[in-house]
Amino acid sequence: MANINRTLLYLGAAACTGIAGILHLMLVPSSITAGIQYTTFFVISGLAQLFWVLPMVKKWGRIWNVIGFAGTAVLVGLTGYVVIESVRNPQLTPPGVLELAVAIEIFQISYVIITAIIIFTKR
Repeated sequence: MANINRTLLYLGAAACTGIAGILHLMLVPSSITAGIQYTTFFVISGLAQLFWVLPMVKKWGRIWNVIGFAGTAVLVGLTGYVVIESVRNPQLTPPGVLELAVAIEIFQISYVIITAIIIFTKR
């Protein structure tokens, strides 16, 4: 039973990071006018999160979990900054970006929590 619960944690983490990656890639078209640095950020972070589905589903090990945890924690901070700036300057934010950023934040935080449970619970 414990293995089934652990497998569900890995699948939940994979789903959260995968959805966050897809949502990051959805921001690429609206970021093109804002500048290449934003477009690059959304492409790289989206592809990295999509890639990170693989280590979670395949259970590659603790080091991969820690790297994913740390990387996504950084993305939570960056996405949080975007959300705060969007709220401060709503006239500069393209329609739909704030909603996507909030959804990304929810999935990333969920991934971080689930991965922390995976890392810190003993088998």
